[in-house]
Amino acid sequence: MSATGVIGMAPGEAVAALVSPAGRRDPYPLYEALRAHGPVIPVRPGLTVVVGYAEISRALRDNRLRVQDAASYDVIYPRWRNHSSLRGYTDSMLYRNPPDHARMRRLVSSGFTPARVAAMRESVERMVHRLLDRLEGLGAGGAPVDYIAEFASRLPIAVISALIGVAEEDQQWFRAMASDLTIALEGITNISRLGAADQAMDELAGYFGDLIEHRRRHPADDMLTALVRAHDDGGAGLGHDELVGNLMLLLTAGFETTSFLLGHGLRLAFEHPVQAARLRDDPERATAYVEEVLRFETPVQATSRWAETGMELLGTPLEGGTKVVLMLGAGNRDPRRFPGPTRFDPDRGDIQPLSFGAGAHFCLGAPLSRMEARIALPLLLRRFPALAAAEPPDHRDRWVGRGLRRFLIRVS
Repeated sequence: MSATGVIGMAPGEAVAALVSPAGRRDPYPLYEALRAHGPVIPVRPGLTVVVGYAEISRALRDNRLRVQDAASYDVIYPRWRNHSSLRGYTDSMLYRNPPDHARMRRLVSSGFTPARVAAMRESVERMVHRLLDRLEGLGAGGAPVDYIAEFASRLPIAVISALIGVAEEDQQWFRAMASDLTIALEGITNISRLGAADQAMDELAGYFGDLIEHRRRHPADDMLTALVRAHDDGGAGLGHDELVGNLMLLLTAGFETTSFLLGHGLRLAFEHPVQAARLRDDPERATAYVEEVLRFETPVQATSRWAETGMELLGTPLEGGTKVVLMLGAGNRDPRRFPGPTRFDPDRGDIQPLSFGAGAHFCLGAPLSRMEARIALPLLLRRFPALAAAEPPDHRDRWVGRGLRRFLIRVS
């Protein structure tokens, strides 16, 4: 979608276009069409969108704005309980408000402490080297290899599986299940495709039910064992549906967003060979490089909040029941915060993208995701100095979860 084709577009028209095939392929001109109407835009009664960096940051930290939970789904889509994928996610902390959110987050956060993440570094490095060996074998003689399937997906699935306590032989099955399941994270913009998400949720719920029973009989030093104990202890622990819902969330959030980050990280390296060479020669540059990838190609383009009662957001009145869509991908390209926002520039200072959210719902797995990318991308570029794209990458047909579906490369 060209920038000239959206000039003067009304807010409602731009929002509707975001879920069209062209909008899912390239949402950024539509963000600018919305930005022309201001940083906070009342689209219609019951819907406001936010595209400004400062305004999104403030909204994410505003406790008066609730996450989309069962009560808000009842308002906007009364038939949502017909879909097990939506029911499953509303049992997780992602779609819970206080006090349930704080209770669940406190239990799950023990698996993502700085010490625990740092302790995984050597394990992540071993996983990366093993996958690089695999790429070398698959790409022998110049054969094209799908980087997404063979590396960008395999690494985060292996890491989160090790953290949770999932057997290695089940990991690639998880990839297919998680890809279908995350259709539900698009909210109700993809109702016609929720059948695949429902089936994935049902299969995964059965799998996790069996795994939970196995961990009861055979406890281990992993997050799943700790969560099962929290469930079985009762009190302020987890109910069964909450346990399964949070396991679903950890699987998908811990896998897909990191896969998107690794995919875009390599694509941008090919598009910016000078930056790629600097990253290859100096791995210390990985921190800034990864932050700029997160800003430039936000893995999760939007999240939402709900004004339960009437309030004001930075001068814009919101009636009770208003859905507030926070367009993280637009905020990360706000020219008031990032001069030259369409320029990929790891040298820009103080990047701090909104890609993992902020406030009470800041992504627990953000440090782990960042660590994986900071380790993997420099090692990949150093291992294969002649690394090149075999054909242009293929983006997934999604708006909220923006990532690559397939990317054929040549390692030699």
